[in-house]
Amino acid sequence: MRRGQIISIAFVVLALQQVTLVQAQQGTGTAGKFEPTWQSLKEYQVPEWFRNAKFGIWAHWGPQCQPEQGDWYGRYMYHEGSEQYKWHVANYGHPSKAGFKEVINDWKAQNWDPEKLVALYKRAGAQYFFAMANHHDNLDLWDSKYQPWNSVRVGPKKDIVAGWARAAKNNNLPFGLSVHASHAWTWFETSQGSDKNGPLAGVPYDGNITKNEGTGTWWEGLDPQDLYAQRHTLSKGSEDVYSLWGQWNWDNGASTPSAEYCDKFYNRVIDLVDRFHPDLLYFDDSVLPLYPASDVGLKIAAHYYNQNQATHQGKLEAVLFGKVLNEEQKKCMVWDVERGAPEQIQPLAWQTCTCIGDWHYKRSIYEQGQYKSAKDVILMLVDIVSKNGNLLLNIPVRGDGSIDDKEVAILEDIAAWMKVNGESIFDTRPWKTFGEGPSVNVSNPVNVQGFNEGKIRLTSDDIRFNSKGNVLYATVMGTPAESISIKSLGKGKAVVKRIEVLGSKEKVLWKQSSNGLVIEKLKSVPNNIAVVFKIQM
Repeated sequence: MRRGQIISIAFVVLALQQVTLVQAQQGTGTAGKFEPTWQSLKEYQVPEWFRNAKFGIWAHWGPQCQPEQGDWYGRYMYHEGSEQYKWHVANYGHPSKAGFKEVINDWKAQNWDPEKLVALYKRAGAQYFFAMANHHDNLDLWDSKYQPWNSVRVGPKKDIVAGWARAAKNNNLPFGLSVHASHAWTWFETSQGSDKNGPLAGVPYDGNITKNEGTGTWWEGLDPQDLYAQRHTLSKGSEDVYSLWGQWNWDNGASTPSAEYCDKFYNRVIDLVDRFHPDLLYFDDSVLPLYPASDVGLKIAAHYYNQNQATHQGKLEAVLFGKVLNEEQKKCMVWDVERGAPEQIQPLAWQTCTCIGDWHYKRSIYEQGQYKSAKDVILMLVDIVSKNGNLLLNIPVRGDGSIDDKEVAILEDIAAWMKVNGESIFDTRPWKTFGEGPSVNVSNPVNVQGFNEGKIRLTSDDIRFNSKGNVLYATVMGTPAESISIKSLGKGKAVVKRIEVLGSKEKVLWKQSSNGLVIEKLKSVPNNIAVVFKIQM
């Protein structure tokens, strides 16, 4: 995942104009209705089960969680002077001698209990579960046919994806997989560098190390280049660790991935899809993986849809996610917005992906009490659902496979709210307007990728709506201390028959006029997060 840095629209446009297409050579995928073209993929229809689900939980977990130093550790540990570099030198050694491969070797996942975790996520209201299949660090977390550096052969020596898949099945949850490895080509370029200062200045990091140098080591027989993928010329400006932000679309001087690299990525993903048959598939890429430098993303999309349709008696139940989509591409897959949400109701289903902390586990966030609260999560969920979206929430997992006590407490609080108010979330659809209140009139557009999260403060003066049949749910984004006025429900605009408060037996007093519906102040409120009024229309 990417943090805080935003790709400009100009880069997206340049990508479409300047990058030479690399044709994938390996395989043609499953035959079926869909072909690897945008025109064909436009036949896609979002399945109803996903529109009903609304809330998923994600284990964005891999070897970068082992140091507990946060996201993109594998890239920043090679950046001299960074906090990750300093921590790595102090705990593993200099990256010329102990690189990211040593982090993988240190990762044992000894306390991982997927059944226990997924059961907790389901109790917290998750209607689907996501696991990470690989990250930009290029380690496949299953018994991969095409990537020797995988979690069965090194690190924990466990099939992580298989364990998550069993747990999801046992808890009757649709299973999603996220794939992030397409960018290892440029993401790991920092591993080709060296210190500019100190006693090891000029000594190369381990990004160009060869298989022959492994004799007598723990990784003997493995080629580090299958992990680092650095047999290529560096991208323009790669000495700047942040240059990758402007090259995410394989433009602006990015090193173009080779056909061999693209083919290997294609084969890895097809292997993953064919083996686990995920209900949902997420790519951490603009549009599709390696797009527009290669056509492998289009081929993977067509194969995924065709295979899913073939295994569901001709009915397509798959959900594929892409970021930074134009209006035509949003018809081909589900638009994913990272750490943000659009301002208005969207005509097509979409999803926010976010995290209660950092994408990979970061110990300091736990120690400093910086997680999103259960209230933060629920208010975000209600707002997203009111705009026809779903929320995919990452709960960071520690390197040992456990989650910490503060994360458990947050999930328990979410579970308590969901137990009472879940009917206002699941199986609902947007109403004619998503909400009322001060936040509605404040401009907060998404950036190209997203990243407008938390810029507007939601209070008990804000209301969000969604509906189910002749029932309207009006959620107060806080605990109302006074009477509530809903302008959208004035006489002539709606016929209100009855109102109740979810989680309370208190009789609700209300009055409807041409100016709106006024609900009198409650004697007591059922929770301190968000109060839901169930309005029979």
